[in-house]
Order: sequence, then structure tokens, then C-alpha cells
Amino acid sequence: MKIKVILLLFFISNLSIFAQEQKMSSSEITIFKGILEKESKNIKSLKTDFIQYKHLDFLSKDIETSGKMYFKQPNLLNWQYTNPYQYSIIFKNNKVFINDQGNKSTIDAKSKMFEKINKLIVGSVSGNMFDEKEFTIAYYKNKSVYIVKLTPKTTAIKKYINQIDLQFPIYETTVSEVKLIEPSGDFTRILFKNKQVNAKIDDSIFTN
Repeated sequence: MKIKVILLLFFISNLSIFAQEQKMSSSEITIFKGILEKESKNIKSLKTDFIQYKHLDFLSKDIETSGKMYFKQPNLLNWQYTNPYQYSIIFKNNKVFINDQGNKSTIDAKSKMFEKINKLIVGSVSGNMFDEKEFTIAYYKNKSVYIVKLTPKTTAIKKYINQIDLQFPIYETTVSEVKLIEPSGDFTRILFKNKQVNAKIDDSIFTN
């Protein structure tokens, strides 16, 4: 019996080690970045379902929302929440168009801050975020995904985001999960499902 317990503990211990993140080697990083940068240039559009979890320390359960996301080169983006409410945010022509269940508003996005936010979101979706002027970047992997951790260098972004974690399945070249960690420790996790790369997307999708 004692031997069985020891073997079980040994198995659990090794399973835990196997599941842990490991830093990628320099050669692995070079290959990984090369593949992603090459593939991201071929992404003209992206259509995907998403599930978003908002974690707030004072709540016992994460807030869950879901919807669809549409991206089209060069910088058209539509986050369309469909459950549990109707809400859309469209980035287009240096403006942000918001439709909150029929209540529409527009924000001028020509400021440097909005430019950074738009670039951040588009980069998260397409995987083209390896800007070492803007971020300190660390690369990890486990048995199923590559993980890129970005720490903002600029004070403007640091006010809102402490770290961004991107996950790429080992056999895919588009982001499967984005985690935005705030300075408070609260975070937002976005999981992408049913991705369609270079799907035909009508321009009307980006009209508020």
C-alpha cells in the first residue's frame, strides 16, 4: 500500500512539472517569431467566436460574456457582444464607434493613447505584437501552447495594463487566448473559438 502511495505521489509530481511553463530557448524563440511574423502577413481577415471572463477580486465568480469578433486589414475591428447583452465596439478610421443596445456614440481615436489601444487589440488578434520598443517580451511553452508575456514599457499603457499574456496552440499560428492583467491584479481572459482565417467579411460589419 505504501509503495502505491509513493508511486501515485511521484506520478502527480511529474505530471505537475510536465504541465508547468518552461522558458523557450533562443533558437526556439527565433523559429517561433519567424513563423508567426510570416503567417501574420498572410492574415487579411479573421472571424471568430469568443468567450470573455472578467475577474474581479471582490466577486466570487467571474463575469462571463460572449460574442463574435471580426478583423479586417489594415485596421478594421469589431468586438460584437451578443450574450448576455447586445454591445459592439468598432475601430475604424481613427474613431471608435460604440453601440450599447441601440444607444450609439463615437469617440475620436486620433490621440496617441487610442492609437496604442487599437494597435494593442489588433496585435493581440493577429499575433503581430513583437514590438520590443513598446514591451518587454518573455517566451514560454508547455506541452500544448506557446505563451508570450508582454510587459508594457510606456507609462500610458502601464496605467491600464500590467501584463498581456498571449497563448498560441503548438499547431496553430493565431492567438487562442488573450489575458489582460490590470495593475490592481484584476484581469480579463478572452478565449477564441471557431476561428476562420481570411474568411470573407463584408464592410457593413464595420458600420455602427
